[in-house]
Amino acid sequence: MSNSKETSKTGRKSGKKSGKAARKRAVTLIYCPLHLGGPHAGVSMGPAAMKVARLVSKIESLGFTVHKQIDIEVPDVLYWWEKSARVAHCVPEIAEVSLALARAVEAALEADTIAVTLGGDHSLAIGSIAGVSNYYRKRKEEFGLVWYDAHGDINTPATSPSGNVHGMPLAVSLGDGDERLTELLGYKPKVKNNRCALVGVRDLDRAECELIDASGILPFSMRDVDEHGIVKVTRECLDFIGDDVDGIHVSFDLDVMDPDVAPGVSTDSRGGLTYRESHLALELLADSGLVRSIDIVELNPARDVRNQTAELAVELVQSALGKNIL
Repeated sequence: MSNSKETSKTGRKSGKKSGKAARKRAVTLIYCPLHLGGPHAGVSMGPAAMKVARLVSKIESLGFTVHKQIDIEVPDVLYWWEKSARVAHCVPEIAEVSLALARAVEAALEADTIAVTLGGDHSLAIGSIAGVSNYYRKRKEEFGLVWYDAHGDINTPATSPSGNVHGMPLAVSLGDGDERLTELLGYKPKVKNNRCALVGVRDLDRAECELIDASGILPFSMRDVDEHGIVKVTRECLDFIGDDVDGIHVSFDLDVMDPDVAPGVSTDSRGGLTYRESHLALELLADSGLVRSIDIVELNPARDVRNQTAELAVELVQSALGKNIL
């Protein structure tokens, strides 16, 4: 694949690669109303709210075709949520959903489409990243991961104060945690630490700070974003992942944004990304021509205001697919 860059009319570099990833004009939409990663049942309505926000027509307006729409079945489980240390709640059910989602994402990539997974809580990333990983692993290719989140999502059952799996999916993807999840598809880790960047964190417990520091991933807190700007942060993410990857997976938790912009999330935290910072970050990733798969997670319509966060989520999907102002 070519590593050449083209210069746009403004003098900016248009991207790292101009290969097959940049030419893809079809998407597979995968709806995963997973709510078992935490106590916030409202996230199960996230995919439906994005449909109401005209997800399909907004994607088609960019010139993409929607190759297929897939609904992932989630077990109807009645669960008494109680914060518990040194456990992981609902692991068998989350593993079941993760396996189905992994197969759907892998099939979407094999069909030469961009896999877009709409959730649902962030525990769904265990499955989506497993599917992406298996796709590249079979081809002996490399992929990178850019994870946007107010939280670290890197706890394990040994460190989590709550036992909620939506606080563990990044750790699971890196190979740490309950083996029923880390060993999904028969191997771990699903992503290499030197191919993974974490952006926007600001609500961390002490154990998570230590885990991030020891993980070998590239983290950017909101202070880093404030000091250096989202453009530099995004470019450093791409540089860290490397220009020899064959694709990038974007896992975007809507709570990375400030709640004034995105109120419809389960675990909001003030001081997050602005509307334009979020769009610009995804636009820059799209400019690389490497975005092959996307998660948009933690939309909770029960906490939203007139579906504005759902509409924002759909706009973010458009930016990740390459929509620009001009």
